[in-house]
Amino acid sequence: MTTTVPTSSVVIPGVHLVAELLGHRDQFLRIIEDAFPDVAISVRGNEVELSGARAHQVGKLFEELVLLLQRGERIDVAVLNRSIVMVRAEQRPSEILTSDILKGAQGRMVRPKSAGQKRYVDAIRDHTITFGIGPAGTGKSWLAVAMAVQALLSHQVQRIILTRPAVEAGERLGFLPGDLMAKIDPYLRPLYDALHDMVDAESMQKLIEKQTVEVAPLAFMRGRTLNNSFIILDEAQNTTPEQMKMFLTRIGFGSKVVVTGDVTQVDIPDGRSGLASLEQLLGDVDGLTFVHLDGSDIVRHKIVADIVAAYERDSARKSTTASRKPSTNG
Repeated sequence: MTTTVPTSSVVIPGVHLVAELLGHRDQFLRIIEDAFPDVAISVRGNEVELSGARAHQVGKLFEELVLLLQRGERIDVAVLNRSIVMVRAEQRPSEILTSDILKGAQGRMVRPKSAGQKRYVDAIRDHTITFGIGPAGTGKSWLAVAMAVQALLSHQVQRIILTRPAVEAGERLGFLPGDLMAKIDPYLRPLYDALHDMVDAESMQKLIEKQTVEVAPLAFMRGRTLNNSFIILDEAQNTTPEQMKMFLTRIGFGSKVVVTGDVTQVDIPDGRSGLASLEQLLGDVDGLTFVHLDGSDIVRHKIVADIVAAYERDSARKSTTASRKPSTNG
């Protein structure tokens, strides 16, 4: 009995796209071959012939890469690797990686770079309050700022408010030079940096001077009602439960809120994070959603994803070990 080997073929519409798909000296082709070692890939002119168990999947990858190029997305190693991960998960890179948010300060289009990030952006668009929870490098704050700027430019809101808790403010800020704003600036700097990616320096300065964009520590939110605003609470794992309640009850009419945090990096002294158990408390509230990002959504250097994965494995191991310990109760 003979076994038929699955085959597939893809015709690339235009010889000019072939070089961009294969990469310099076939670099991208080699990456695809390494990712799918059970598939033989043969390129003749503008036709790609595939044979092997996952020939259809690799064919889908080439089709998605063509669509990315046709929609103006430049293929590089990072985009290719993310596309491979998405196609393996039966996702569409051509839909995820070309979902425009806005054009950034450098003229490049700001877009989600993973399926999780696309889900996060869609959640922000569709809900009044969105909680983005995940490790460093998943774009939680950066994408939230992009969505805030887009909402401001499209007149959905009248101002943007960016806030973070100033951890250890009582002691450390007192030893920093300058007035209060100079003291808290180090805590708010990541939000300024994200803004600089979205808005040129001159425009951003005008927005801040007119208080259309406000960057302030969380303590400044007490006693205020925030109407017609896009409010981002960053590093929310470092709020206390009391601070979180105070913040969430500031929300007024016409406002949208994004709360970001990483529950594995709580820095408050007693560990009482206002974010840690919030999903269990608020999960049934209409207009509010929680989006969890993970290592597959990290878009920084690959080593960051590897570090996060190592910590996740260690946490899972410790959790398993703890659950196996015999009970000491009677």
